[in-house]
Amino acid sequence: MNRGNAADIIGINWGSSAFRAYRIDSEGAAVDSFRSGDGVGTLDRAGMEAMIERVVARWPGIERIYASGMIGSNIGWVEAPYAEAPVAAHDLVGRVIDTRIGATAVRVVPGIACRRRSDGGPDILRGEEIELFGHLAASDAPRDGLIALPGTHTKWAAIERGRLVEFFTSISGELYDRMSQAGLLASIIDGAAEAGAAFARGVDEGRRSGLAIGTLLFGARARVIRGDLERRDAASYLRGLLIGAELADVGQLLGAFGEAPVPLIGNGPLCRLYAAAIEAVGGAARIVDPERACLAGFVALDRVSVAVA
Repeated sequence: MNRGNAADIIGINWGSSAFRAYRIDSEGAAVDSFRSGDGVGTLDRAGMEAMIERVVARWPGIERIYASGMIGSNIGWVEAPYAEAPVAAHDLVGRVIDTRIGATAVRVVPGIACRRRSDGGPDILRGEEIELFGHLAASDAPRDGLIALPGTHTKWAAIERGRLVEFFTSISGELYDRMSQAGLLASIIDGAAEAGAAFARGVDEGRRSGLAIGTLLFGARARVIRGDLERRDAASYLRGLLIGAELADVGQLLGAFGEAPVPLIGNGPLCRLYAAAIEAVGGAARIVDPERACLAGFVALDRVSVAVA
């Protein structure tokens, strides 16, 4: 049992298929943490109460508990309506929902919605706001530019004066995962994608060809069958096509890369592919530890909450 320090907080990232909880000290360090597969999509309300009871039993005496992600969606404990971009950390705090999960007071953080300026298209995120504002709280974080969160559903966000003003989501990660596990293209995938000549070729063609991604993806199979692409390079080429198409969308929807490196918040191997793709088109990138950004995000929200209380 870890008796809570009065200054500590608890931050919970509660998605549809996973649960991550952190006990965080005033300096933003994780004193303790645990994870499980108990996402809100797998639990009824009694199950959600049981998870919070588990948190409180592990870290008794800590009063300020924040929860982000799908726990605040229409399949979660309580729906926290999206905050409409442009949004800064203090705007997000004003939309937090105070609730009780069982006997425990929990502050549910809302997601963010936007309509992009370039095309009027709507988009939404829920959970990623913690990492975004955690990164922006860092002293060396630029106040303007682009931030990417590579993953199953990659987010590209435009930041102006420290505010999230607009963003878009690409499901290229989910597409790749599904293609590599089943279907026609699974038969040509052999091994993991790597940053190299085949990947760079895919990035260039995905970004510049002008063809629809469906056509390009089938073309990868034709290249293997016709001997234009080695089977061992197919995974790298396919990843390159998908990420290259994303980079084309970045230019169309959010604008060109600036001089500052694009922060990439996510797991190392995937972020390294994105970094290689950005560098291949003349940009620069740097990888940000997602857990550190997450911890900093909860601390930033807590500090604003305490200040306005």
